[in-house]
Amino acid sequence: MSLLEVRNLAVAFPTPDGVVRAVRGVSLSLNQGRTLAVVGESGSGKSVATQTLTGLTRGAKVEGEAWFEDTELLTASDRTLRQIRGARIGMIFQDPLSSLHPYYTVGWQIVEMIRAHDRTTSRTAARERAAELLGRVGIPHAQERIRDFPHQFSGGMRQRVMIAMAMALDPALLVADEPTTALDVTVQAQVLSVMRDLQDEFGTAIILITHDLGVVAQIADEVAVMYAGSVMEMASRRQLFYEPHHPYTEGLLASLPTAGNGRKRLVPIAGNPPSLIAPPPGCPFAPRCPHAFAHCWEEAPPLRAVYGDTAHQSACWLPTDVAGRQAARDRLRTATGGVQ
Repeated sequence: MSLLEVRNLAVAFPTPDGVVRAVRGVSLSLNQGRTLAVVGESGSGKSVATQTLTGLTRGAKVEGEAWFEDTELLTASDRTLRQIRGARIGMIFQDPLSSLHPYYTVGWQIVEMIRAHDRTTSRTAARERAAELLGRVGIPHAQERIRDFPHQFSGGMRQRVMIAMAMALDPALLVADEPTTALDVTVQAQVLSVMRDLQDEFGTAIILITHDLGVVAQIADEVAVMYAGSVMEMASRRQLFYEPHHPYTEGLLASLPTAGNGRKRLVPIAGNPPSLIAPPPGCPFAPRCPHAFAHCWEEAPPLRAVYGDTAHQSACWLPTDVAGRQAARDRLRTATGGVQ
């Protein structure tokens, strides 16, 4: 059995304007020592899906199953979730400055996190562990810097502190929510290198939430592409970049700048994401899809194996083989007078 198995997860929030269906039928699995990247536009449900697994979406209506090390997370008690968070599932949030308490030193915060889960560890031992962790993630003079406050660290260093705190109890799973946002490319590469090194050493599984496909190319093993609360495509990293099936995945890749001497115009995805209160009928991407046809508006496609690979799945009504998919697109292009 996988380390984490999520089946048909649905998360909805009641609002004065209606029910926001933030996550709609998401299924994921992750094995020990692997990295799953969850990508998509802002508002696609990436963060909500992962925060729900650890009980951080209070007030939401949650359906489905989420099994982690023989524990069903969605029905687990608050006490069980508190024991799992931090100890077995470490979390790195997008903004380390708001995640770290400004009134306490980083060393004190790491020590308190360790002792919250293991009261048998003395403060002296926990402090030594905190200094060791800070040194392990590349913070120089760690013995002195554990006495510093969060504002005395740079953005990249604060993110390293968050990684050290998340890894303090050697969790089996690390959830990193946009860990490199607002960092320059050099610091971003350093942070990703730290995460890879820790994964290699401890065999930690990682869920990486990001909208940056450049980050995905560096660290991911498998990729889940989300749109409007649903998974549009599941594939290995190589398949996603070289053999994408879903038109939304193609749109994301076409919007990336490419290296080289020639200048290539970026191609944005036309239109806007749909309302999660009143999503369109059928495929949620149909209003923006250049290859949509009548059936796309009538019924939402399930995830299906494509290109003869059961590990590569796409929620699209286009044929699942390369030749049939291209022929269908050519027919649609002809029918629309070459507009697509």
